[in-house]
Order: sequence, then structure tokens, then C-alpha cells
Amino acid sequence: MAEPKTKYDRQLRIWGELGQSALENASICLLNCGPTGSEALKNLVLGGIGSITIVDGSKVEIGDLGNNFMVDAKSVGQSKAKTVCGFLQEINDAVKANFVEENPDTLISTDPSFFSQFTLVIATQLVEDSMVKLDKICREANVMLVLARSYGLTGFVRICVKEHTVIESKPDHSLDDLRLNNPWPELKRYVESIDLNVEEPAAHKHIPYVVILVKVAEEWAQTHSSNLPSTREEKNEFKDLVKSKMASTDEDNYKEAIVAAFKVFAPRGISQEIQDIIHDSCAEVGSNSSDFWVMVAALKEFISNEGDGEPPLEGSMPDMISSTEHYINLQKLYHSKAEADFLSMEQRVKSILVKVGQDPSSIPKPTIKSFCKNARKLKVCRYRTIEDEFKNPSATELHKYLADEDYSSAIGFYILLRAVDRFAATYKKFPGQFDGYENTFWQTLIVS
Repeated sequence: MAEPKTKYDRQLRIWGELGQSALENASICLLNCGPTGSEALKNLVLGGIGSITIVDGSKVEIGDLGNNFMVDAKSVGQSKAKTVCGFLQEINDAVKANFVEENPDTLISTDPSFFSQFTLVIATQLVEDSMVKLDKICREANVMLVLARSYGLTGFVRICVKEHTVIESKPDHSLDDLRLNNPWPELKRYVESIDLNVEEPAAHKHIPYVVILVKVAEEWAQTHSSNLPSTREEKNEFKDLVKSKMASTDEDNYKEAIVAAFKVFAPRGISQEIQDIIHDSCAEVGSNSSDFWVMVAALKEFISNEGDGEPPLEGSMPDMISSTEHYINLQKLYHSKAEADFLSMEQRVKSILVKVGQDPSSIPKPTIKSFCKNARKLKVCRYRTIEDEFKNPSATELHKYLADEDYSSAIGFYILLRAVDRFAATYKKFPGQFDGYENTFWQTLIVS
């Protein structure tokens, strides 16, 4: 069998070793293995999830053959949970697979402690009452829950968890952490050692844009009360100043600097989102605080002290036109600064752990290093309970998104699906199952 790092090589490039490790240590429970649940679990199994448990008390029927690739004609009349479990075991035998032949709604009511053993519960096609109950159970046990419901080509997915903290959020767009707008002393000294007026044409064409922009930003700040460009007019003037340093029109490094000038215009310090996180009440840590919030507490201290208003440096550099010597020297500077910031953060994390009575080595170095690298991109997601959503829908938010062209269609489907579930909870059947209930459904929709 292939080694894990080779077997999962392609996805390792997407979510990294920490992500893969979290996946391989996770234990997933699927409630109802219809097409939606089975496909979701298949993707996790192919990714190398640690273990799965399927809960479904139904038998495979003829109708299942047309919508679930994990059952076949031979399995008609047999346990659906057992059949799907066997299929998933075949596609990745490294995953531990179990099944429970029981109705999920019954299990939720009779054995709530069953769910505490899992990392994540994926619940599909549950009735309204079971969704509310399961949400309460999983919240109390600190187990993540994902509710999924599908009606043909329409459906919804709902994340249910008190709090979900993310270190490697992988945003679609992220600014390189080069500190062109706030260089640290060592970077300043290196930049000062390079002459933009060097006479040798080849040398002038290979000054990296990091050096060019830091130098020009310093020149600009001297004549603008130490401020960087903020208005459109100022930004254009700054680009013109960069352009004026060109010795000839074919200097691509200066063209690169003009294109990258926006990196100088970015605000110094941390974003409002990170400010909100470090000032969250959970950042006041105690003996029961999670690793994430302990590191946030350390980050808050770091920003106020060594960071001088900035988070730890990421330490990576993008490709750019440069001489080999300049590029390697810059790489060393960025790496050294990032390593120094990490060591400071590590000490602060250990100090905080001791203060709250936890093992100072309980948070591994790779986790702290990843936190430092992603300190500008942290995310904290919190979700209200299913019961609150069902009983107290936010009319203001619904009206807001119904009026938004980008969201009106999705919100319309959400309201329809809520009406379907309310109908099923009231009449113990779904609209369209039997003749004579169409008008009742529309009345339910209007009331909802």
C-alpha cells in the first residue's frame, strides 16, 4: 500500500500536512446514507478520513438504484448501512468503517451519548424535531454537526457548532506579507545599503521591487509628514515617483515595482477582523481554554510588544526580477525575521500555558508555527442554535437578502425548504406525497 504522503500527495498541496493530519485523526458519523450522505462520505473516505460510522435502519429499495452509486441490484432488500459501508471500505481500505442498523431519529431520542465519540456528525434528511435535538446534543458534547437536506437538485447545508476557529483559512485573495509599508530595522538597513543610482545597467535592472518600493516609500514619507499615499491622486503620484527612478524603458523590475505599488498603500498593523479576535472575551484565557485562544492571547501580547503593532511575519517571498545575490539576501532576512517572531510567540505561548495551569509543551511547535504564518488570516465562526433559527427567524435579514439580486434565489429556496420541513412536522408527511395536501402546503408557506 502507498505511503500516506505519496497516496494523498495532491490534496496535501491544497490543505497541507496539518490539514491532512486533522483529516486522518477525525471520526465521522453519517446519519442516513441516501445519495447526499453517501456522496459526502465518499469524498471524505477518498481523502483519507480516520474512521466512519454509518447509521441507517432502512433496506435498499429499487428506487435507490437510480440515485445512489453505492448500491446495486444485488443489494436490494439488504441493509443500506451495511451495503454503503462495504462499498466505502473497498475504495479506501485504510479507513476504519462501521455501521449501525438503526433509525437515526430513534437513536437521537434514545441514546444521545452515542454521538460524543465523534469529531463530526453529518446528518442528512432529518425531520425538524430531530435536527433541533441533535444540535443540542452535539453542542453539549462539543461535536461539530453538519445538517444537509436535499430535494432533487435543491437543498441546503447548515453548519452547527458553538464556535469554529480556523488558523489556515486560505482566503481567495491575500496580500503578500512583505512589510513594504512598515519595514523592520534589518530590512531597512539592507535597503539603505543598495544604491538605486548604480551606473551599471545590468545591476540597475536587477534591483528587486522590494528594495525599490521601500526606498521610494521612505523618500515619499519624508516629504509627506511620515504618511504613505492614501488618496487616488497620491497613489498615482507615488507610482510616477517610482517610474522616475527608471534609467531606461526596458527595466522590467521597475515596471514590476509600479504594479506592486499597491502593497505599499495597504494599512499598517492588523485588520479589524484580527482586532476583534484578539479583543474577544475568549482571549482572556483560563485552564479550560482551547489551544487556539491560548495562541490568540500570545498574539495579543506579541502585537503590543515585539510586534510593534504588527503580527508575526509570514516569512515567504514571491518571485520577482532580481539578481541572485539580492534575492537570497532578502530571503534570509525574511526567514530570520519570521523565525525570531515564531520563537517570541512560542515563549509567550508557553508562559501563558504555565499561568493557566496547563502543560507548557501541550501545543506542538508546528501548530504555533502555522499560527504565526497565518496570524493575519485567522477566522472565528459562531452559529446560533437550530432551535433559535427555527423559532425566531430574522425577518430583517431575510428581507435584506430577498432584495439582493445575488442572494434572492437562494433565500427563496431557503424559505421554501423551511416551509416543507414545517409542513412535514405538522402533518407527518411531505407535500405532494398524497393528493389533497397541495393547498395545505401553500397555507403553511404563507404562515411561515
